[in-house]
Amino acid sequence: MGAHSKGAAAPPARAGRAAAPAAPSDTAPLPQVRPAVRDRYFDTLRALALIRVVAYHTFGWVWAGLVFPSMGIMFGLAGTLMAKSLERPALGVVRSRLRRLLPPFWFWGVFVVVAMLVHDWMPGWQIVYWIVPLGDPPGNAWGQEAWEILWYLRTYLWFVLLSPLLLRVFRLAPVPVLLLSLTPILVLTFAWAGPDNRFGVALWDLSMYLFCWMLGFAHRDGVLQRMKPAPVVVLSLAAMAYGGWYALAHQAEFGTYDLDEDPLAQAFWSAGFVLLLMWAKAYFRIDFAWLTRFRRADRIVTVFNARAVTIYLWHEIALILAIPLIDRFWDVPAFERYLPLESQWFMFGVGWLLIAVFVLLCGWVEDVAARKRPRLLP
Repeated sequence: MGAHSKGAAAPPARAGRAAAPAAPSDTAPLPQVRPAVRDRYFDTLRALALIRVVAYHTFGWVWAGLVFPSMGIMFGLAGTLMAKSLERPALGVVRSRLRRLLPPFWFWGVFVVVAMLVHDWMPGWQIVYWIVPLGDPPGNAWGQEAWEILWYLRTYLWFVLLSPLLLRVFRLAPVPVLLLSLTPILVLTFAWAGPDNRFGVALWDLSMYLFCWMLGFAHRDGVLQRMKPAPVVVLSLAAMAYGGWYALAHQAEFGTYDLDEDPLAQAFWSAGFVLLLMWAKAYFRIDFAWLTRFRRADRIVTVFNARAVTIYLWHEIALILAIPLIDRFWDVPAFERYLPLESQWFMFGVGWLLIAVFVLLCGWVEDVAARKRPRLLP
């Protein structure tokens, strides 16, 4: 979450290879420093992914993941940004990522933890996961709808910590390593299910989205840009076909074809889908620069990206609060007569209004975490 690369970048120059800079003359004009330009293609994908997440949690559409696998897309984008950041010293990059992620999580967590304590929850030592979510933070059933979304933050945190090593391994043999990154989910599905604890759950989620994260590396290093259309399309469609077939063939086992309930299907469908999106971006140099001509749409995309953590963390609470709020509308005769109070679309709209309120009230924490001046809206 932050500035994104624009197209595939060339690898950094190695020490000793760079030419010595020419001495500046007294009459030469000073070079103009231009602000970094954000990649609107990636920004738009992230905004759409967040909208899809809120829609899924509102309507419960089991087909939503097939149409737009939002979590795979978000991990792919995050992997690209992480590879770009690791052009700097790894320790500083990891610390920066933790600093940006944890304060918004802590701020949100105070409200959730206090609410659960009020509702008869007594935590044990596992409460440390509310400080650093390397495992799923504990909670009670009363607050489950709020805290069950934290698997994404936990998985993102592990990817950040592992990225210095993963990037080194990837650069040894980019294409083979990328293809082999689907192996862990196959092992967990067919050979060894992993330990039955927090580590085992984290291992499943890391395995599901490892390929998408590595795709981010491949995009940043220019690997995707060099790939020919035919093999990319064949591999993408094959992965999606296998993932879709597995989801439909195992409906009885999982009770649904919802990809969120089927790790192997999720991994392969997301792999194929995100590969197409990121390869097309690199190969055709798509940047969505035209979006800046539509000031209102561009502004919305900007807010979504600058407040992505806030929107993700608070959206479930907003949807929970929308239900009792809409219940009160029934007490107003005009609302009962003219508003579609029974419609889930109405709940969806009210939910977004409450999300906007949370963005205004809580989004400034992301600015503080990024060491920027706090603002109501970016």
